[in-house]
Amino acid sequence: MKATLMKLNYVKGLLAVLLVSLLASCGGSKTPKNAQGQLIGVSPRPKYSPPVPYGMVYVPAGTFHMGPSDEDVNYAYTARNKSISISGFYMDATEITNNEYRQFVNWVQDSIAHILLGHVKSDDGHDVIDWKQKIVWKDKATIEKLDAMVYTEADRLYGRKDIDVGKLIYHQETFNWDKAKLRENFGKPRSTFIVKKDVPIYPDTLCWIRDFSYAYNEPMTRMYFWHPAFDNYPVVGVNWHQATAFCEWRSKFWEDYRASKKLFTEDKFQLPSEAQWEYAARGGREQTPYPWGGYYIRNKKGCLLANFKPGRGNYPEDGGFYTVRADAYWPNDYGLYNMSGNVAEWTADIFYENAYSFTSDMNPYLRMDVPDDAPLKMKRKAIRGGSWKDVGYFLQTGTRTYEYQDSSKSYVGFRCTIALSRRVKHR
Repeated sequence: MKATLMKLNYVKGLLAVLLVSLLASCGGSKTPKNAQGQLIGVSPRPKYSPPVPYGMVYVPAGTFHMGPSDEDVNYAYTARNKSISISGFYMDATEITNNEYRQFVNWVQDSIAHILLGHVKSDDGHDVIDWKQKIVWKDKATIEKLDAMVYTEADRLYGRKDIDVGKLIYHQETFNWDKAKLRENFGKPRSTFIVKKDVPIYPDTLCWIRDFSYAYNEPMTRMYFWHPAFDNYPVVGVNWHQATAFCEWRSKFWEDYRASKKLFTEDKFQLPSEAQWEYAARGGREQTPYPWGGYYIRNKKGCLLANFKPGRGNYPEDGGFYTVRADAYWPNDYGLYNMSGNVAEWTADIFYENAYSFTSDMNPYLRMDVPDDAPLKMKRKAIRGGSWKDVGYFLQTGTRTYEYQDSSKSYVGFRCTIALSRRVKHR
């Protein structure tokens, strides 16, 4: 009896070995049939052609000296010269315009309206918005159903049921990579690193009045964001949280479309790091203080080369009293417009005076997400490029300054970057 059991166990073991061998020889579901026992990779793999995001230009990888290219006239010592390398990326050719940001605002407005109207369908057990349904905004019955979105009766002008822009809130879900990378967090569930927050996304149009004491800028508050005359002007009044929410929405908007077409999804849009911004602003020119090169802010004809404040009390000499079109003036050698002047731009980095002394010399990045009730010094985010109301010093590519992450200004906008899987040409 014992001998018989031993034979049965032997036969079972032999069958198991044969079965594994048979599965290996057949290739399985993901192993190539023609592998012949060799390491040839998984096939078939689809061909990949990297897309070019609309309105963006490619900034090739390279090395540059980050920091001032001229005397530090303020003796601030916040930007010591340092040689670093940057991998290639795409960047918006212009600052995000009012019309582009309005697409985000309208998407949020429509999504809230669809939910209130019950335009929801089930997708794999989850309720999602049915975007094929139409919203008839001029229909009185529709507006009555959207009562939760409009101003209360006490807040209405002439009884108009206008949309309460304070209720336009984007639900943002991101992954905290900085927290996930810590060794003490290895093995923790994914939910530990998922950050969910609701961000009010409508621009602060009152910034035009708030930023300047005893000045008549009410027409800009009333007109700048919504009037078609300013469609192609850079959006302002957007704080750092709103800018990052826009990047997250833009990523998901593109990702959902590509997934629907069964295309590869790409990396996410985000604000540029300080290093990316400065590298792109230089346009491949080494040790020149401005995106156009040279040491002067006028060309040989005496024309100003950017939109800024060229003299005390003199705003319009450069051709723009406030902001100008996002594609005004000549672009730099990478095809990027207004990297100096027009509006200063948010970056992803926190502002730390001595950052260059300890950040990496490869794609330096100093990101830290802090709550709005944190000490002021921790809420500083780096902005670059100078604006329409700044003097020439702030136009220099190496000049650093900051604003608080929860503040919105009439002179600060932003543009996005994305790192696509672009093929690298080797020599």
